[in-house]
Amino acid sequence: MWTNENRHRYDRDRLRYPSDMTSDEWALVECLIPPAKRGGRRREVDVREVLNGIMYVLSTGCQWRYIPRDLPPRSTLHDYLQRWDYDGTLGKIHYVLYQKCREQIDRDASPTACIDPKGYDAGKKISGKKRHILVDTQGLLMHAVVHPADVQERDGGLLVLATLFGLYPFLRKLFADGGYQGPQFRNELAKVLPRLSVEIVKRSDAANGFEVLPRRWIVERTFAWLNRCRRLAKDFENRDRNALNFLRLASIRMMLRKLCNPA
Repeated sequence: MWTNENRHRYDRDRLRYPSDMTSDEWALVECLIPPAKRGGRRREVDVREVLNGIMYVLSTGCQWRYIPRDLPPRSTLHDYLQRWDYDGTLGKIHYVLYQKCREQIDRDASPTACIDPKGYDAGKKISGKKRHILVDTQGLLMHAVVHPADVQERDGGLLVLATLFGLYPFLRKLFADGGYQGPQFRNELAKVLPRLSVEIVKRSDAANGFEVLPRRWIVERTFAWLNRCRRLAKDFENRDRNALNFLRLASIRMMLRKLCNPA
């Protein structure tokens, strides 16, 4: 939370663009980016500038062709984004930063509880995508899947959990909303993660109007954090894979700032 005492720590006006990475943020990422391949022409592009350019697109939501000229060309940025997706660099960066964020608040690197693989679809009567995310009890993004909007939340939730591939071996509890109740979800989940128990967070029948539900508000807050990046404000991406890349980048951006500006 901003206060008069720590406000200067969040000031990014001295950077060329507010989306640029600071030296502290770059130091956390630099060691995780693979070096240039051996042989052939030497790498001439500044990888930090490549990441600054991608973060500029993420933060502003601009079209690729409108990237400022003092950043690398759009073809270079797009090529590196695709390369880091296919070789697993983005996933590696996200996982390492996630562990550091957990350790920063004196939590185990691998969580034991996760919250609501929530599907989000801004317009259910039009073609589009759903962002299904899995978060821990601190609101940090653990895993995400982007799929067509016609996939039901129950099936999307199973897809998220089935694609963890042992990433968090100590998960024991899942908090979910009423869309995941019923024997069908539990039976299918038992085949994928037999040790994971499900607790459905229901809205009280006596509630009148808006009510903050336990645990549920955490995942909604995570969506609010991620949607500060204007690239996620609308469904700009043609491919689900690109939409997932920008979702991961938004989480990476958030975790970098948490690590470099601890509360």
